[in-house]
Amino acid sequence: MAIQVDSYPEEIGEIFDTVAALAPAIREALPGRRVQNDETNPSGETQLAADAYADELFLEELGSLDSVVEYASEERTKVVPTDGKRETGLSVAIDPLDGSSNLKSNNTMGTIVAVYDAPLPAEGADLVAAAYVLFGPITTMMTADADGVTEYLVDDGQRELLEEDVRLPDDPSVYGFGGRVPDWTSDFATYAELVEADESMKLRYGGAMIGDINQVLTYGGIFAYPALESAPVGKLRLQFEGNPIAFIIESAGGRSSDGSQSLLEVEPTDLHQRVPVHVGNDELVEQLETVLG
Repeated sequence: MAIQVDSYPEEIGEIFDTVAALAPAIREALPGRRVQNDETNPSGETQLAADAYADELFLEELGSLDSVVEYASEERTKVVPTDGKRETGLSVAIDPLDGSSNLKSNNTMGTIVAVYDAPLPAEGADLVAAAYVLFGPITTMMTADADGVTEYLVDDGQRELLEEDVRLPDDPSVYGFGGRVPDWTSDFATYAELVEADESMKLRYGGAMIGDINQVLTYGGIFAYPALESAPVGKLRLQFEGNPIAFIIESAGGRSSDGSQSLLEVEPTDLHQRVPVHVGNDELVEQLETVLG
């Protein structure tokens, strides 16, 4: 699917700057918020104190922007109308702390942001920008908008340019597949065997989607959290994870799929709708769709 991006350069830049500005506070708060809350999020997952803290920060700061009229989070049941002052504004859907289960083991995690020019839940065609912040040994931010995909270093809450026009390498070398192997469908297991049989491909799976996605963008390859026997509609959320990551990967010259079509073509039916996610180099995703039939 061709990426269609409307022009909101100032508004999108303001949203990206706000997300970057909050990154140090979120990262610094992680050590003291590794405990579980007594609540689950709308997807039924146990919520960490860090999840709730990041969500509140993003709602307060993004919700105060004039251009943002709706805020939705993986941690909230419903869309929250904000104080946006534009008659026609932007909707932000956010995973405040992707991979928060990695906090206990001190592994990679971060934030995923989707910016839609439509009320939520919205179609992939309504995306005008997407980004993720990665808390690794350093903090980086990958953004996708009308100017393509750009990587930044986040230093003291400021974005410092690292690389413009980020593209997936032509020679893919990494793969990461989520879900328990016994829970994979027979068709996906067949595809996994084909990938694993390629000696040029190396397994890279860390339990936080954006960490695995960043590996794919860096080295080329494929990430998948497929439909499972126990979860035929998939695990990841379309609005908060599937659409924004598909937007970034497709903007970088790659491809996304729910198994038969681009994730950006999946019809939204619910704010917390789940979807199988497969993203990466074009030839690998095309091969997957052929195997899944």
